[in-house]
Amino acid sequence: MMLLVPGDPLRPRRPDEHFAPEAQAAREAGLTVAVVDHDALAEGDDAARAVASVPGGDTAIYRGWMLRSERYAQFTRVLAERGVAVRTTGEQYRRAHELPGWYPTLAAVTPHSTWTTTAARADFDRARAALGRGPAVVRDHVKSMKHYWAEAAFVPDVADGDAAWQVASRLRQLRADDFVGGFVLREFEHFTSAEVRTWWVDGRCVLIGPHPDTPYDRPPGEIDLRWLTPLIGALGLPFVTADLVLRADGVWRVVEVGDGQVSDRPVSIDPAAFIAAVVDSLRLESSG
Repeated sequence: MMLLVPGDPLRPRRPDEHFAPEAQAAREAGLTVAVVDHDALAEGDDAARAVASVPGGDTAIYRGWMLRSERYAQFTRVLAERGVAVRTTGEQYRRAHELPGWYPTLAAVTPHSTWTTTAARADFDRARAALGRGPAVVRDHVKSMKHYWAEAAFVPDVADGDAAWQVASRLRQLRADDFVGGFVLREFEHFTSAEVRTWWVDGRCVLIGPHPDTPYDRPPGEIDLRWLTPLIGALGLPFVTADLVLRADGVWRVVEVGDGQVSDRPVSIDPAAFIAAVVDSLRLESSG
């Protein structure tokens, strides 16, 4: 199996500094490591050039910066032309990366959500009406702007259409060209813990650790994942993360699912341990 990572913008033959520790650990574990031009992939102007240094004839996983779903699909196509099979297909990436792809399967264990497929006010109002009343969090299909909580994330009452639209519009402005899909409205729930990031390979949890935003907040003891395992398995996706948080009533909730290839590793998890737990599991599942 081959690990693909973004190249350093200033030294394109070397891995990006952020992913260099994982690249080194992968090499030490016996994986081939190749770099790709993330900027060229993200812009979509010359995807073939972006993978020019990738050797052919192997199965690959990507560990890098987020790509829009259509760009990732283009990425897999140009790799296929070089004889490289990516462990996660374009369709699988979209279902993990965008909330409408994973939400129906996990609806019982995540805040109630509605969404639009455009940025139009009329569509937003329909989604808002479907959610009902009360506080909510607004985001797009991929990301929130939680660091701009009061102005671009939290809606005190979705019944107040103008106030809700003001928050959504600010989110749209801040996300700019990175805005994906449409608006998502999620019912607000009171949480009492830092997020826990869980890593899954073919429906099996292979690693539990902190969220990258709070890398030194360790999970509170053992977490029984029997309630979540069949749901992640039902997604049928090869490599995902699920971020969990404790609700005020002591119930674990899923607040986010993501494609594992573009989910960040918290700095508190040793890269060698990460490669051993995640990448080697992918390699073994692939060969099996």
